[in-house]
Amino acid sequence: MAKKPKNKGKFRQKLINKYRLVVLNEDTFEEKLSFKLTRLNVFIIGGVFSIALIVGTIFLIAFTPLREYIPGYSSTKLKREATKLVYKTDSLQQVLEVNNLYIQKIRALLTGEISEVIFDKDSVLETIQYDKDTINLDPSFEDLEFREEIESADRYSIFNEATKDANIVFFAPVIGTITDGYNSEKKHFAVDIAVERGTPVKSVADGTVIFAEWTAETGNVIIVKHASGFTSIYKHNGTLHKHQGDLVKSGEVIALAGNSGEFSTGPHLHFELWNEGYPVNPINYIDFE
Repeated sequence: MAKKPKNKGKFRQKLINKYRLVVLNEDTFEEKLSFKLTRLNVFIIGGVFSIALIVGTIFLIAFTPLREYIPGYSSTKLKREATKLVYKTDSLQQVLEVNNLYIQKIRALLTGEISEVIFDKDSVLETIQYDKDTINLDPSFEDLEFREEIESADRYSIFNEATKDANIVFFAPVIGTITDGYNSEKKHFAVDIAVERGTPVKSVADGTVIFAEWTAETGNVIIVKHASGFTSIYKHNGTLHKHQGDLVKSGEVIALAGNSGEFSTGPHLHFELWNEGYPVNPINYIDFE
């Protein structure tokens, strides 16, 4: 028990014992600099320096751009740009959903898809009370004249040519020989232009690509929506150079002519022009030769 105070005194004495740190010139042994130090001073100075170093490092990491060079830390600018991209992606996703819905409606219109309404016609007839023996179903003279006038004028044909003036100038998609013209009676609502394989197919006007895919019957097809209610369709292409949603200029190459699809009989371009949902004769707007 008597040794502990003695050891404790020796430890304290070692801490306060003074030592002299001398800096000498190696050649002349001239004393240049000297310090009187104790072990306690060395511990205190080392501790203060370590704390200052830790505080300085934390400050540099937290409040200066130097933290960007430390693995695991990202820059503030990068975070701001990432946040903007997230908002922009969300907006683009909403626009894409709207465009997809619009394209589905256009595709249904161009392909002639019609929703069929099924109902029980017998139950409908049962609700109508009439005596077939007393009702005269023969058309009157005025009715016959009206029907004859309408049939001769063919005013209600959905394939009539557009009569309004178009506020748009069209560019020929290709230059070649027309092998099959527009014929509404045969339901050939297009012109077929014979060209060499690989001939550039150009957009007839400024517009937006609303469809660019491959189909079994008509091969590589691209559809462009233009101003004034016009839509142009290019079928049997060899390759497509544009994608859905791309903006194109008048005369810009959008595909290369080919012979794709089951209905193709040789290298040519099957070109259709629609206005307000109705097919029109492209020759009335474009000179192909």
